[in-house]
Amino acid sequence: MGLCLFIYTVITSFKNDTLWNSRFLTINKDSSITYVPDEKGNIIPDFSNVGYHHGFSQIPNIKVVKIVNPLQGDAGKVIQQAIDEVAAIAPDKDGYRGAILLKKGSYLIAANISIQTGGIVLRGEGEDTKLIATGKGQRSLIKVSGQGKITELKNSRVKITDDYVPTGAKSFNITSAKALKKGDRIIVFRPGTDNWIHDLKMDQIIAREGTKQWTAKEYNLSYERQITAIEGNKVFIDNPIVMSMDKKYGGGEVFKYTYAGRLAENGIENMRFESEFISDTDEDHAWVAVEFDHIENGWVRNVSAYYFGNSCVSLRQGAKNITVTGSKCFDAKSIITGGRRYSFNNEGQQNLFINLETTEGRHDYVTGARVNGPNVFYNCKSRKTHADIGPHHRWASGTLYDNIDTDGEINVQDRGNWGSGHGWAGVTQVLWNCKASGAAVQNPWVSGKNYVIGLRGKQLKGRLDGKENGEWEGNDKTGLQPSSLYEAQLKARKN
Repeated sequence: MGLCLFIYTVITSFKNDTLWNSRFLTINKDSSITYVPDEKGNIIPDFSNVGYHHGFSQIPNIKVVKIVNPLQGDAGKVIQQAIDEVAAIAPDKDGYRGAILLKKGSYLIAANISIQTGGIVLRGEGEDTKLIATGKGQRSLIKVSGQGKITELKNSRVKITDDYVPTGAKSFNITSAKALKKGDRIIVFRPGTDNWIHDLKMDQIIAREGTKQWTAKEYNLSYERQITAIEGNKVFIDNPIVMSMDKKYGGGEVFKYTYAGRLAENGIENMRFESEFISDTDEDHAWVAVEFDHIENGWVRNVSAYYFGNSCVSLRQGAKNITVTGSKCFDAKSIITGGRRYSFNNEGQQNLFINLETTEGRHDYVTGARVNGPNVFYNCKSRKTHADIGPHHRWASGTLYDNIDTDGEINVQDRGNWGSGHGWAGVTQVLWNCKASGAAVQNPWVSGKNYVIGLRGKQLKGRLDGKENGEWEGNDKTGLQPSSLYEAQLKARKN
Protein backbone atom coordinates (compact mmCIF):
# COMPACT_ATOMS: atom_id res chain seq x y z
CA MET A 1 0.00 0.00 0.00
CA GLY A 2 2.81 2.37 0.94
CA LEU A 3 4.66 1.65 -2.34
CA CYS A 4 1.48 2.26 -4.39
CA LEU A 5 0.92 5.58 -2.64
CA PHE A 6 4.53 6.58 -3.34
CA ILE A 7 4.21 5.71 -7.05
CA TYR A 8 0.90 7.64 -7.31
CA THR A 9 2.47 10.70 -5.66
CA VAL A 10 5.43 10.66 -8.04
CA ILE A 11 3.18 10.30 -11.11
CA THR A 12 0.86 13.09 -9.93
CA SER A 13 3.79 15.39 -9.20
CA PHE A 14 5.28 14.69 -12.63
CA LYS A 15 1.97 15.43 -14.32
CA ASN A 16 1.50 18.71 -12.48
CA ASP A 17 5.05 19.86 -13.17
CA THR A 18 4.88 19.17 -16.92
CA LEU A 19 5.32 22.34 -18.92
CA TRP A 20 2.45 23.20 -21.24
CA ASN A 21 1.40 25.91 -23.67
CA SER A 22 -1.90 27.65 -24.23
CA ARG A 23 -3.92 26.88 -27.33
CA PHE A 24 -4.39 30.63 -27.84
CA LEU A 25 -0.77 31.49 -28.65
CA THR A 26 2.67 30.07 -29.41
CA ILE A 27 6.03 31.45 -28.31
CA ASN A 28 8.48 31.08 -31.19
CA LYS A 29 12.21 30.39 -30.93
CA ASP A 30 13.02 34.04 -31.60
CA SER A 31 10.66 35.07 -28.74
CA SER A 32 8.03 36.37 -31.15
CA ILE A 33 4.45 35.28 -30.51
CA THR A 34 2.00 33.70 -32.92
CA TYR A 35 -1.61 34.20 -31.82
CA VAL A 36 -4.35 31.77 -32.75
CA PRO A 37 -7.47 33.59 -33.98
CA ASP A 38 -11.03 32.43 -33.46
CA GLU A 39 -13.56 32.14 -36.28
CA LYS A 40 -13.95 35.94 -36.41
CA GLY A 41 -10.24 36.74 -36.19
CA ASN A 42 -10.22 37.74 -32.52
CA ILE A 43 -7.03 37.03 -30.56
CA ILE A 44 -5.69 37.69 -27.10
CA PRO A 45 -4.34 41.23 -27.50
CA ASP A 46 -0.82 42.49 -26.88
CA PHE A 47 -0.75 44.05 -23.40
CA SER A 48 2.91 45.09 -23.45
CA ASN A 49 2.48 48.75 -24.46
CA VAL A 50 1.37 49.95 -21.03
CA GLY A 51 2.90 51.89 -18.17
CA TYR A 52 5.38 54.74 -18.12
CA HIS A 53 6.21 55.66 -21.74
CA HIS A 54 4.71 52.33 -22.82
CA GLY A 55 7.59 50.52 -21.10
CA PHE A 56 10.13 51.91 -23.57
CA SER A 57 11.74 54.07 -20.86
CA GLN A 58 12.64 53.09 -17.33
CA ILE A 59 11.36 55.25 -14.51
CA PRO A 60 14.06 57.91 -14.03
CA ASN A 61 15.80 59.10 -10.88
CA ILE A 62 15.21 62.83 -11.02
CA LYS A 63 17.71 65.23 -9.46
CA VAL A 64 16.80 66.64 -6.04
CA VAL A 65 16.27 70.41 -6.18
CA LYS A 66 14.55 70.93 -2.81
CA ILE A 67 14.91 69.27 0.61
CA VAL A 68 12.28 69.33 3.36
CA ASN A 69 13.07 68.24 6.91
CA PRO A 70 10.57 67.02 9.53
CA LEU A 71 9.00 69.72 11.67
CA GLN A 72 6.61 70.07 14.56
CA GLY A 73 2.91 70.54 13.82
CA ASP A 74 1.24 70.60 10.41
CA ALA A 75 3.86 69.96 7.72
CA GLY A 76 1.38 70.18 4.85
CA LYS A 77 1.89 73.89 4.23
CA VAL A 78 5.69 73.55 4.14
CA ILE A 79 5.54 70.65 1.67
CA GLN A 80 3.03 72.53 -0.47
CA GLN A 81 5.25 75.60 -0.49
CA ALA A 82 8.17 73.47 -1.68
CA ILE A 83 6.01 72.05 -4.47
CA ASP A 84 4.96 75.54 -5.55
CA GLU A 85 8.60 76.69 -5.61
CA VAL A 86 9.66 73.77 -7.82
CA ALA A 87 6.65 74.41 -10.06
CA ALA A 88 8.20 77.79 -10.89
CA ILE A 89 11.38 76.13 -12.22
CA ALA A 90 11.54 75.81 -15.99
CA PRO A 91 11.41 72.16 -17.11
CA ASP A 92 14.41 70.60 -18.84
CA LYS A 93 14.28 69.10 -22.32
CA ASP A 94 12.67 65.92 -20.94
CA GLY A 95 9.99 67.81 -19.02
CA TYR A 96 11.49 67.38 -15.52
CA ARG A 97 11.60 70.25 -13.04
CA GLY A 98 13.11 68.32 -10.16
CA ALA A 99 12.54 66.17 -7.10
CA ILE A 100 11.57 67.29 -3.62
CA LEU A 101 13.20 65.09 -1.00
CA LEU A 102 11.39 64.56 2.28
CA LYS A 103 14.02 63.48 4.79
CA LYS A 104 13.43 60.69 7.31
CA GLY A 105 10.84 61.47 9.95
CA SER A 106 7.11 62.02 10.45
CA TYR A 107 5.10 64.68 8.65
CA LEU A 108 1.62 65.50 9.94
CA ILE A 109 -0.75 66.59 7.17
CA ALA A 110 -4.02 68.21 8.29
CA ALA A 111 -5.47 68.72 4.80
CA ASN A 112 -3.92 67.43 1.59
CA ILE A 113 -1.01 67.98 -0.79
CA SER A 114 -1.61 69.00 -4.39
CA ILE A 115 0.69 68.78 -7.41
CA GLN A 116 -0.74 70.62 -10.41
CA THR A 117 2.41 71.10 -12.49
CA GLY A 118 4.24 68.53 -14.58
CA GLY A 119 7.81 67.40 -14.01
CA ILE A 120 7.68 67.37 -10.19
CA VAL A 121 8.64 64.31 -8.14
CA LEU A 122 7.89 63.91 -4.43
CA ARG A 123 10.40 61.51 -2.89
CA GLY A 124 11.02 60.13 0.58
CA GLU A 125 13.77 58.04 2.11
CA GLY A 126 11.74 54.87 2.35
CA GLU A 127 9.53 53.66 5.20
CA ASP A 128 11.28 56.11 7.53
CA THR A 129 9.65 59.01 5.69
CA LYS A 130 6.13 58.92 7.07
CA LEU A 131 3.28 61.17 5.93
CA ILE A 132 0.34 61.01 8.35
CA ALA A 133 -3.11 62.27 7.36
CA THR A 134 -4.41 63.76 10.59
CA GLY A 135 -7.89 64.70 11.72
CA LYS A 136 -11.20 64.04 10.06
CA GLY A 137 -12.55 64.18 6.52
CA GLN A 138 -12.53 61.75 3.60
CA ARG A 139 -9.90 63.00 1.17
CA SER A 140 -6.92 62.09 -0.97
CA LEU A 141 -3.73 62.78 0.95
CA ILE A 142 -1.71 63.48 -2.21
CA LYS A 143 -3.45 64.49 -5.42
CA VAL A 144 -1.51 64.82 -8.66
CA SER A 145 -3.82 66.30 -11.25
CA GLY A 146 -3.84 68.58 -14.24
CA GLN A 147 -7.06 69.58 -15.89
CA GLY A 148 -8.97 69.35 -19.14
CA LYS A 149 -10.36 66.43 -21.12
CA ILE A 150 -10.19 64.70 -24.47
CA THR A 151 -11.15 67.35 -27.05
CA GLU A 152 -11.91 66.38 -30.62
CA LEU A 153 -10.22 68.38 -33.37
CA LYS A 154 -12.88 69.74 -35.69
CA ASN A 155 -13.35 68.11 -39.07
CA SER A 156 -10.93 65.28 -38.25
CA ARG A 157 -13.46 62.46 -37.76
CA VAL A 158 -13.50 59.64 -40.33
CA LYS A 159 -15.28 56.30 -40.37
CA ILE A 160 -13.75 52.87 -40.10
CA THR A 161 -14.83 51.01 -43.22
CA ASP A 162 -14.20 47.41 -42.12
CA ASP A 163 -17.39 45.51 -41.37
CA TYR A 164 -15.63 43.92 -38.40
CA VAL A 165 -12.42 44.85 -36.60
CA PRO A 166 -11.42 41.94 -34.35
CA THR A 167 -10.05 42.10 -30.85
CA GLY A 168 -6.26 42.23 -30.96
CA ALA A 169 -6.07 44.05 -34.30
CA LYS A 170 -3.52 46.84 -34.65
CA SER A 171 -4.77 48.11 -38.00
CA PHE A 172 -7.99 48.90 -39.84
CA ASN A 173 -9.23 50.76 -42.91
CA ILE A 174 -10.84 54.20 -42.90
CA THR A 175 -12.65 56.30 -45.51
CA SER A 176 -9.65 58.59 -46.00
CA ALA A 177 -6.26 58.90 -44.31
CA LYS A 178 -5.22 62.07 -46.19
CA ALA A 179 -5.46 64.28 -43.09
CA LEU A 180 -3.54 61.83 -40.86
CA LYS A 181 0.14 61.07 -40.47
CA LYS A 182 2.45 58.82 -38.48
CA GLY A 183 2.69 60.01 -34.87
CA ASP A 184 -0.78 61.54 -34.73
CA ARG A 185 -2.69 60.93 -31.55
CA ILE A 186 -6.14 59.65 -32.31
CA ILE A 187 -9.24 58.41 -30.59
CA VAL A 188 -10.59 55.10 -31.78
CA PHE A 189 -14.27 55.71 -31.08
CA ARG A 190 -16.72 52.88 -30.59
CA PRO A 191 -20.31 54.21 -30.32
CA GLY A 192 -22.90 52.83 -27.95
CA THR A 193 -26.06 51.70 -29.72
CA ASP A 194 -29.49 50.60 -28.57
CA ASN A 195 -29.29 47.25 -30.37
CA TRP A 196 -25.92 46.50 -28.73
CA ILE A 197 -27.35 47.23 -25.27
CA HIS A 198 -30.35 45.02 -26.08
CA ASP A 199 -28.27 42.10 -27.39
CA LEU A 200 -26.07 42.36 -24.30
CA LYS A 201 -29.34 42.23 -22.27
CA MET A 202 -28.32 45.23 -20.24
CA ASP A 203 -31.71 46.86 -20.78
CA GLN A 204 -33.20 43.83 -19.05
CA ILE A 205 -31.44 43.84 -15.66
CA ILE A 206 -33.73 42.41 -13.00
CA ALA A 207 -34.48 45.56 -11.08
CA ARG A 208 -34.36 46.35 -7.42
CA GLU A 209 -34.47 49.74 -5.74
CA GLY A 210 -31.96 52.03 -7.45
CA THR A 211 -31.24 49.75 -10.45
CA LYS A 212 -30.47 51.63 -13.67
CA GLN A 213 -30.74 49.93 -17.03
CA TRP A 214 -27.86 50.72 -19.38
CA THR A 215 -28.43 53.39 -22.04
CA ALA A 216 -26.56 53.64 -25.33
CA LYS A 217 -25.33 57.23 -24.89
CA GLU A 218 -23.42 56.22 -21.76
CA TYR A 219 -21.38 53.65 -23.70
CA ASN A 220 -19.66 55.78 -26.31
CA LEU A 221 -16.13 54.49 -25.73
CA SER A 222 -13.00 56.50 -26.59
CA TYR A 223 -9.68 54.63 -26.80
CA GLU A 224 -6.51 56.73 -26.90
CA ARG A 225 -4.08 55.54 -29.56
CA GLN A 226 -1.17 56.77 -31.68
CA ILE A 227 -0.63 56.13 -35.38
CA THR A 228 2.50 54.09 -36.11
CA ALA A 229 2.11 53.82 -39.91
CA ILE A 230 -0.27 54.51 -42.79
CA GLU A 231 -0.60 52.51 -45.99
CA GLY A 232 -3.15 54.07 -48.30
CA ASN A 233 -6.28 54.28 -46.17
CA LYS A 234 -5.09 51.61 -43.77
CA VAL A 235 -4.06 52.93 -40.36
CA PHE A 236 -1.73 51.11 -37.95
CA ILE A 237 -1.85 51.91 -34.22
CA ASP A 238 0.44 51.43 -31.22
CA ASN A 239 -2.00 49.57 -28.98
CA PRO A 240 -4.49 46.95 -30.10
CA ILE A 241 -8.25 46.98 -30.34
CA VAL A 242 -9.45 45.44 -27.08
CA MET A 243 -13.14 45.19 -27.96
CA SER A 244 -14.28 44.12 -31.41
CA MET A 245 -15.98 46.76 -33.53
CA ASP A 246 -18.90 45.41 -35.52
CA LYS A 247 -20.77 47.28 -38.26
CA LYS A 248 -24.11 46.03 -36.93
CA TYR A 249 -23.33 47.78 -33.63
CA GLY A 250 -22.28 51.08 -35.18
CA GLY A 251 -18.78 50.12 -36.28
CA GLY A 252 -16.16 52.67 -35.33
CA GLU A 253 -14.65 56.04 -36.10
CA VAL A 254 -11.33 57.81 -35.71
CA PHE A 255 -10.57 61.43 -34.85
CA LYS A 256 -7.60 63.50 -33.75
CA TYR A 257 -7.69 65.04 -30.30
CA THR A 258 -5.98 67.30 -27.81
CA TYR A 259 -5.86 67.14 -24.01
CA ALA A 260 -4.85 70.63 -22.91
CA GLY A 261 -3.86 70.84 -19.27
CA ARG A 262 -2.76 67.26 -18.87
CA LEU A 263 0.38 66.81 -16.78
CA ALA A 264 3.37 64.57 -17.50
CA GLU A 265 6.53 63.29 -15.78
CA ASN A 266 5.30 63.30 -12.19
CA GLY A 267 6.24 60.72 -9.59
CA ILE A 268 5.53 59.81 -5.97
CA GLU A 269 8.13 57.48 -4.48
CA ASN A 270 9.83 55.93 -1.47
CA MET A 271 7.58 56.82 1.46
CA ARG A 272 4.96 55.55 3.88
CA PHE A 273 1.46 56.97 4.24
CA GLU A 274 -0.82 56.60 7.25
CA SER A 275 -4.30 57.80 8.05
CA GLU A 276 -5.37 58.58 11.59
CA PHE A 277 -8.51 56.68 12.67
CA ILE A 278 -10.50 56.14 15.85
CA SER A 279 -11.84 52.62 15.22
CA ASP A 280 -11.71 49.76 12.72
CA THR A 281 -15.00 51.01 11.23
CA ASP A 282 -14.15 54.73 11.24
CA GLU A 283 -15.36 56.42 8.03
CA ASP A 284 -14.37 60.01 8.79
CA HIS A 285 -10.70 60.03 7.88
CA ALA A 286 -8.37 60.08 4.87
CA TRP A 287 -9.64 57.85 2.06
CA VAL A 288 -6.96 57.64 -0.65
CA ALA A 289 -3.20 57.91 -0.19
CA VAL A 290 -2.28 58.88 -3.78
CA GLU A 291 -4.66 59.97 -6.54
CA PHE A 292 -3.69 60.67 -10.17
CA ASP A 293 -5.90 62.33 -12.78
CA HIS A 294 -5.36 64.29 -16.00
CA ILE A 295 -1.78 63.02 -16.28
CA GLU A 296 0.22 60.77 -18.57
CA ASN A 297 3.64 59.17 -18.22
CA GLY A 298 3.95 59.24 -14.46
CA TRP A 299 4.64 56.78 -11.68
CA VAL A 300 4.11 55.70 -8.09
CA ARG A 301 6.83 53.43 -6.74
CA ASN A 302 7.88 51.93 -3.44
CA VAL A 303 5.16 53.43 -1.27
CA SER A 304 3.03 51.87 1.44
CA ALA A 305 -0.36 52.95 2.77
CA TYR A 306 -1.86 52.01 6.12
CA TYR A 307 -5.37 52.57 7.51
CA PHE A 308 -6.94 54.44 4.59
CA GLY A 309 -10.62 53.84 3.87
CA ASN A 310 -10.30 53.21 0.15
CA SER A 311 -6.96 52.88 -1.60
CA CYS A 312 -3.22 53.25 -1.69
CA VAL A 313 -3.31 54.41 -5.32
CA SER A 314 -6.32 55.45 -7.36
CA LEU A 315 -5.87 56.29 -11.04
CA ARG A 316 -8.81 58.27 -12.36
CA GLN A 317 -10.16 58.36 -15.90
CA GLY A 318 -7.67 60.97 -17.13
CA ALA A 319 -4.62 58.94 -16.00
CA LYS A 320 -2.74 57.28 -18.87
CA ASN A 321 0.56 55.41 -19.10
CA ILE A 322 1.14 55.35 -15.36
CA THR A 323 3.29 52.70 -13.67
CA VAL A 324 2.44 51.73 -10.09
CA THR A 325 5.14 49.45 -8.73
CA GLY A 326 6.59 47.98 -5.55
CA SER A 327 3.81 49.29 -3.34
CA LYS A 328 1.58 48.03 -0.51
CA CYS A 329 -1.89 48.73 0.88
CA PHE A 330 -2.39 47.36 4.39
CA ASP A 331 -5.05 47.31 7.09
CA ALA A 332 -7.80 49.51 5.69
CA LYS A 333 -10.15 51.10 8.21
CA SER A 334 -13.82 51.40 7.24
CA ILE A 335 -17.02 49.45 7.38
CA ILE A 336 -16.86 46.53 4.98
CA THR A 337 -19.35 47.32 2.24
CA GLY A 338 -19.58 48.95 -1.20
CA GLY A 339 -17.43 51.92 -2.13
CA ARG A 340 -14.63 50.99 0.28
CA ARG A 341 -11.28 49.24 0.16
CA TYR A 342 -10.39 49.41 -3.55
CA SER A 343 -6.71 48.96 -2.73
CA PHE A 344 -5.27 49.64 -6.19
CA ASN A 345 -7.95 51.18 -8.37
CA ASN A 346 -7.74 51.93 -12.08
CA GLU A 347 -10.15 53.94 -14.24
CA GLY A 348 -7.62 55.10 -16.84
CA GLN A 349 -5.93 53.71 -19.95
CA GLN A 350 -2.65 51.89 -20.66
CA ASN A 351 -1.65 51.69 -17.00
CA LEU A 352 0.61 49.09 -15.37
CA PHE A 353 0.27 47.84 -11.79
CA ILE A 354 3.19 45.58 -10.90
CA ASN A 355 4.70 43.96 -7.79
CA LEU A 356 2.00 44.99 -5.31
CA GLU A 357 0.67 43.60 -2.04
CA THR A 358 -2.49 44.11 0.02
CA THR A 359 -4.27 42.98 3.16
CA GLU A 360 -7.82 43.54 4.39
CA GLY A 361 -9.04 44.92 1.06
CA ARG A 362 -12.29 44.29 -0.79
CA HIS A 363 -11.59 44.90 -4.47
CA ASP A 364 -7.80 44.91 -4.35
CA TYR A 365 -6.86 45.10 -8.05
CA VAL A 366 -9.90 46.57 -9.70
CA THR A 367 -11.30 48.62 -12.56
CA GLY A 368 -14.43 50.75 -12.58
CA ALA A 369 -17.09 51.56 -15.17
CA ARG A 370 -16.23 51.89 -18.86
CA VAL A 371 -12.49 51.51 -18.35
CA ASN A 372 -10.79 51.37 -21.73
CA GLY A 373 -7.69 49.22 -21.99
CA PRO A 374 -5.23 47.83 -22.38
CA ASN A 375 -4.35 47.81 -18.69
CA VAL A 376 -2.26 45.31 -16.70
CA PHE A 377 -2.11 44.01 -13.13
CA TYR A 378 0.99 41.80 -12.84
CA ASN A 379 2.65 39.89 -9.99
CA CYS A 380 0.31 41.11 -7.26
CA LYS A 381 -0.59 39.46 -3.95
CA SER A 382 -3.65 39.82 -1.70
CA ARG A 383 -4.42 38.34 1.69
CA LYS A 384 -7.42 38.53 4.06
CA THR A 385 -9.63 39.77 1.24
CA HIS A 386 -13.29 40.67 1.80
CA ALA A 387 -14.51 40.64 -1.83
CA ASP A 388 -13.20 39.82 -5.31
CA ILE A 389 -10.51 41.01 -7.69
CA GLY A 390 -11.38 41.91 -11.27
CA PRO A 391 -13.49 44.34 -13.29
CA HIS A 392 -15.98 45.70 -10.80
CA HIS A 393 -18.81 46.97 -12.95
CA ARG A 394 -20.09 48.24 -16.27
CA TRP A 395 -17.87 47.01 -19.05
CA ALA A 396 -14.15 47.38 -18.62
CA SER A 397 -12.42 46.28 -21.81
CA GLY A 398 -8.93 44.88 -22.17
CA THR A 399 -7.38 44.03 -18.80
CA LEU A 400 -4.67 41.44 -18.10
CA TYR A 401 -4.52 39.86 -14.62
CA ASP A 402 -1.16 38.10 -14.75
CA ASN A 403 0.21 36.08 -11.80
CA ILE A 404 -2.30 37.42 -9.29
CA ASP A 405 -2.07 35.49 -6.00
CA THR A 406 -5.10 35.93 -3.74
CA ASP A 407 -6.85 34.03 -0.97
CA GLY A 408 -10.11 35.42 -2.36
CA GLU A 409 -11.86 35.22 -5.72
CA ILE A 410 -11.15 36.70 -9.16
CA ASN A 411 -14.40 37.21 -11.06
CA VAL A 412 -15.44 38.41 -14.50
CA GLN A 413 -19.18 38.07 -14.73
CA ASP A 414 -22.62 39.59 -15.15
CA ARG A 415 -23.08 41.25 -11.77
CA GLY A 416 -26.75 41.90 -12.48
CA ASN A 417 -28.41 44.39 -10.18
CA TRP A 418 -25.56 44.64 -7.71
CA GLY A 419 -24.77 48.28 -7.03
CA SER A 420 -27.05 50.40 -9.19
CA GLY A 421 -27.10 47.80 -11.96
CA HIS A 422 -23.49 46.88 -12.66
CA GLY A 423 -24.35 44.23 -15.24
CA TRP A 424 -21.55 42.81 -17.39
CA ALA A 425 -18.29 43.73 -15.70
CA GLY A 426 -15.98 43.39 -18.65
CA VAL A 427 -14.76 41.94 -21.93
CA THR A 428 -11.31 40.84 -23.07
CA GLN A 429 -10.37 40.23 -19.47
CA VAL A 430 -7.47 37.77 -19.37
CA LEU A 431 -6.49 35.80 -16.26
CA TRP A 432 -3.06 34.26 -16.83
CA ASN A 433 -1.33 31.90 -14.39
CA CYS A 434 -3.23 33.22 -11.37
CA LYS A 435 -3.94 31.64 -7.99
CA ALA A 436 -7.25 32.17 -6.16
CA SER A 437 -9.77 30.40 -3.97
CA GLY A 438 -11.97 30.38 -7.05
CA ALA A 439 -13.06 32.29 -10.12
CA ALA A 440 -16.23 32.91 -12.08
CA VAL A 441 -15.25 33.93 -15.61
CA GLN A 442 -18.02 34.24 -18.17
CA ASN A 443 -18.39 35.40 -21.75
CA PRO A 444 -20.80 38.28 -22.42
CA TRP A 445 -23.59 37.63 -24.90
CA VAL A 446 -21.90 39.72 -27.62
CA SER A 447 -18.73 41.68 -28.44
CA GLY A 448 -16.03 39.40 -27.18
CA LYS A 449 -14.68 36.80 -24.78
CA ASN A 450 -12.96 36.50 -21.42
CA TYR A 451 -10.07 34.12 -20.77
CA VAL A 452 -8.82 32.19 -17.75
CA ILE A 453 -5.65 30.25 -18.48
CA GLY A 454 -3.68 28.26 -15.93
CA LEU A 455 -5.74 29.24 -12.88
CA ARG A 456 -5.05 27.35 -9.65
CA GLY A 457 -8.42 27.53 -7.94
CA LYS A 458 -12.02 26.38 -8.22
CA GLN A 459 -14.17 27.15 -11.22
CA LEU A 460 -17.20 28.94 -9.78
CA LYS A 461 -20.70 29.21 -11.17
CA GLY A 462 -20.97 32.94 -10.73
CA ARG A 463 -23.80 35.01 -9.36
CA LEU A 464 -26.43 34.41 -12.06
CA ASP A 465 -27.62 31.24 -13.75
CA GLY A 466 -27.58 30.65 -17.48
CA LYS A 467 -24.37 32.48 -18.33
CA GLU A 468 -21.83 31.14 -20.83
CA ASN A 469 -18.49 30.13 -19.37
CA GLY A 470 -15.46 32.06 -20.50
CA GLU A 471 -12.53 30.48 -22.30
CA TRP A 472 -11.12 28.16 -19.64
CA GLU A 473 -7.87 26.28 -20.14
CA GLY A 474 -5.58 24.34 -17.83
CA ASN A 475 -7.56 24.77 -14.64
CA ASP A 476 -5.52 23.61 -11.61
CA LYS A 477 -2.64 22.70 -13.88
CA THR A 478 0.83 24.03 -13.09
CA GLY A 479 3.64 24.58 -15.57
CA LEU A 480 2.01 27.10 -17.91
CA GLN A 481 4.48 28.55 -20.41
CA PRO A 482 5.18 31.36 -20.63
CA SER A 483 4.73 31.81 -16.91
CA SER A 484 3.95 35.48 -17.49
CA LEU A 485 2.07 36.67 -20.57
CA TYR A 486 3.01 40.31 -19.94
CA GLU A 487 6.73 39.51 -19.72
CA ALA A 488 6.56 37.36 -22.84
CA GLN A 489 4.75 40.07 -24.80
CA LEU A 490 7.20 42.71 -23.59
CA LYS A 491 10.16 40.56 -24.67
CA ALA A 492 8.55 39.87 -28.05
CA ARG A 493 8.00 43.59 -28.62
CA LYS A 494 11.54 44.58 -27.72
CA ASN A 495 13.30 41.86 -29.74
